[in-house]
Amino acid sequence: MPDWDQDSPRLQENLLGLLREIRDTARDREALTLKVLRGWHQEVLRGLTLPDDSFAGKFRGERGLEDVEIRIGAHMGVRASDVKGALHEFEQTLKRVVSRLDALIYKGEELDSDQLAAVVDFCAWAHAEWIRIHPFANGNGRIARTLANAIAMRYGIPPFVRLRPRPDGGYGAAGEMAMRGNWKATAVIFQQMLLETLG
Repeated sequence: MPDWDQDSPRLQENLLGLLREIRDTARDREALTLKVLRGWHQEVLRGLTLPDDSFAGKFRGERGLEDVEIRIGAHMGVRASDVKGALHEFEQTLKRVVSRLDALIYKGEELDSDQLAAVVDFCAWAHAEWIRIHPFANGNGRIARTLANAIAMRYGIPPFVRLRPRPDGGYGAAGEMAMRGNWKATAVIFQQMLLETLG
C-alpha cells in the first residue's frame, strides 16, 4: 500500500471519490461538522499505509495523539492540548456562518457578486483556520482544500481548489499567513483560482 503522504494513484482515487460524493450531496446542504470532517479524513486515507491505523479521523490531543505537535516551516500548529477547544470554536463559527449563508442564498439561486465574494471569503476563512489549527497528524491541507470546495459547491460554485498536488501560485505563502492567523491572503489566492476555473 502507498504511504499516506505519497501522491499515489490510490490517494488520487480517494480524493476524487470524496469530491464526487460531496458534489452529489452539496445541494442537500447537509451540516458541516467535525464528525463529517473526521469521516472525510478516514476516506482520504483509506487503503494507505499509516504510521498507526488509529490516526485516520483522529485529532491531535485525543488518545494516542496527546503529544503530537505539528510544525509547518517556522510556525507551530495549535498545541495538541488546545486542539479540542480550537476545533469547538471552529465548528461553532462554521455552523453560524453556514446558517447565515443558507438563509441568504436560496438553493439553485445564481449568486450575485456580493454573495459570490462572501462565499469565497468564507471558503478562505474555513481553509485558513483549519490550516492554523492543523488538527490531524497529517493530511490537513487535503481536508482544508476539500472543505473549501464543499462550501463552494454548497452554493453552486464549481470546485476551484486543486486537492493534489498542492496548488501553487502563492498558495504556500498564503498557508504560512494562515498559520499566523491571517486568512485574507488565502482569500486573494482563492479569488484568483476561481477566476481561472470560471475562465
